[in-house]
Amino acid sequence: MKGITALLALATMTTAGIAWADAGEDMLKKDGCTACHAIDKKVIGPAYKEVAAKYRGDAKAAAMLQEKVKKGGSGVWGQVPMPPNSQISDADIKTLVAYILALK
Repeated sequence: MKGITALLALATMTTAGIAWADAGEDMLKKDGCTACHAIDKKVIGPAYKEVAAKYRGDAKAAAMLQEKVKKGGSGVWGQVPMPPNSQISDADIKTLVAYILALK
């Protein structure tokens, strides 16, 4: 019985993780982020997996990236500037950054 319970819990967590990943990808598309970024390859800006790897373990990264998404910036990944995204709500930016930083 314990094995079945553990298996059901794992299936639930996996399904929730897939749903969260789908929601994160949907938000990236809806907010126009995919015009310049992709999950696993450089487009105009860096791949999201590169961003996640660069900032993994940095406790200040989420706040810094949220600010950068909101206000825009340049110089960290090259000279092409990222435009400000002031039309995206702070809550959505927080969710997007959390999703990006969780990528492996």
